[in-house]
Amino acid sequence: MHVTIIAKAPVAGLVKTRLCPPCSDKQAARIAAAALSDTFDVVASVARATGTRKVLLIDGAPQTWMPADFEVVHQRGDGLAERLCHGFADLGPGVIVGMETPAVAGALATGIDAVSRGLDVIGLATDGGYWMIGLSAASVRLGRAAFDGVPMSCSHTGLSQLRRLHGLGRSVRMLPITRDLDTFDDLVAVAASGGPGQLVAVAREVIDSL
Repeated sequence: MHVTIIAKAPVAGLVKTRLCPPCSDKQAARIAAAALSDTFDVVASVARATGTRKVLLIDGAPQTWMPADFEVVHQRGDGLAERLCHGFADLGPGVIVGMETPAVAGALATGIDAVSRGLDVIGLATDGGYWMIGLSAASVRLGRAAFDGVPMSCSHTGLSQLRRLHGLGRSVRMLPITRDLDTFDDLVAVAASGGPGQLVAVAREVIDSL
């Protein structure tokens, strides 16, 4: 069983580009790095509590910011659907979470428990996507059928993914709905949330500097 963060390396000009403008490329990369750092902390805590492997499924070259105690696996495939499919094929049953929602990543323990009991799990996002997905061993064995044809990065991605799993006869546990960090309005909401960690502090600092 694994708990995995799927992420891009926080390189200026390659991540969080929808924040620019008003943010600069460097500011957007700094925001991405802060979100990723907070998510590492939460995932490490969940992995210790649940006895699961902690993995970074990365798009990009190995870098010094990658925690030494995380297993690093490189993404394979074109597009998010293929990368998720190959990620589960490489890692087996478990949960995969994005790098943008550390505030709700604590719910991962519930997801891990569901997967261990043979259920699938998904956490929908308010923009229509999903912030995490977990597949049981039975669903991993379905291979491409779990993701092929599911439209990514659109207003109904999450519901389409949920319907696909239901259509395959899978039982799915729902985790809390949350807001992704994609736009400047999302960044403002993060800054106003008052939560702990680097992301809130960096969001406030960036907004104050604009």
